[in-house]
Amino acid sequence: MLNVRNPPLEGVRVIELAGLAPAPFAGLLLADYGASVLRIDRPLPHPQNSRPVQPTADLLTRRKSSVAVDLKSPDGRALLEAILLQVDVLLDPFRPGVLESLSLSPQQLLEKNPRLIVARLTGFRRDGPYAAMVGHDINYLALSGILSQLGRADGPPNPPANILADFAGGGLMCALGILLALFERTASGKGQVVENSMVDGVGYLGSLMRYARKTSLWDRPRGHNLLDGGCPWYDVYQCKDGGYMAVGALEPRFFHCLVQGLELPELDDIALREDRASWPAIREQFRLRFLGKSRHEWEKTFDGTDACCTPVLDQQELENTHSEQRLPISLQSTPGLSINEEQSWTSGGLVPDSGGTILLYQWFGWKIGKDLQIQGGGVVKTNLAKL
Repeated sequence: MLNVRNPPLEGVRVIELAGLAPAPFAGLLLADYGASVLRIDRPLPHPQNSRPVQPTADLLTRRKSSVAVDLKSPDGRALLEAILLQVDVLLDPFRPGVLESLSLSPQQLLEKNPRLIVARLTGFRRDGPYAAMVGHDINYLALSGILSQLGRADGPPNPPANILADFAGGGLMCALGILLALFERTASGKGQVVENSMVDGVGYLGSLMRYARKTSLWDRPRGHNLLDGGCPWYDVYQCKDGGYMAVGALEPRFFHCLVQGLELPELDDIALREDRASWPAIREQFRLRFLGKSRHEWEKTFDGTDACCTPVLDQQELENTHSEQRLPISLQSTPGLSINEEQSWTSGGLVPDSGGTILLYQWFGWKIGKDLQIQGGGVVKTNLAKL
């Protein structure tokens, strides 16, 4: 019988300085695998403002708590410093120099808590010409070289929303860096600074794309290669009802299943496939054939076959059919925390100062009125001399 133990990151305490997209995603990953994550938010509005406090724009808040702290005030910074003396990870989403301007440089923090892991997530490289500039996913993707390879031949480069730099090259890579630092700490007993540039993160993700430019796999202009929409049997086709089917029949045996299902057996010819001059005609035949039936009809044709032909499902379809959302990694003995149906499809966000003081009590035994008090819309620490 399998002995299931606690989640792998249970007991790990994480401070997430409030931000959007990549850093919250890193915090979400850690929380889903058992870490206790506390988000540090800006101080609350003046109490004379009668409007209720609303959740922030951050939707990646599952399993997190929040405490409002004024980091511009000495008392607010003192509270954060007191917290950082006793936690494992600090997630820093700010531009270079912000922590230093608050007298919270990683060097200062590590001197006071040598076991602390300071994860610093930036868009551009800290040592490059863009270091002091602001940017977003599309800018980091552009500088990585990867954006130049994405898109159709007859149009400009086309970014896939902000999935690649913000989430894959940023938040996911940052979480990996934190896990590496936690693992190393088991041997050395010491924390360290984890640096994550989204330009470097997404560039690393594109390692194959970069190397493949010097092979027949990707040696042609954008939109003319095997995996970028140039190949007819690695593309998306519209159906009669407006739905879409995704085709990825790269290998000959899979291509054979595809053309059999499309009732185009005359295309099952290796020489024809290898002749790129024939690709436009093959694409047109595929296009017309897919337009002849609804997506549901094509699903019935290809389900259970090796044609590598699947429906393009939209998020609303998945929600309507109660599709289960699962964690990306399943650990048999120390699984992460399951995602229920409501959590799969809805995020209510997190209202600043929600559950944070409760979590501080659970962590350190600090109580409002005794160890903590509200000052200027934020929480501050009393009796700091006892720390």
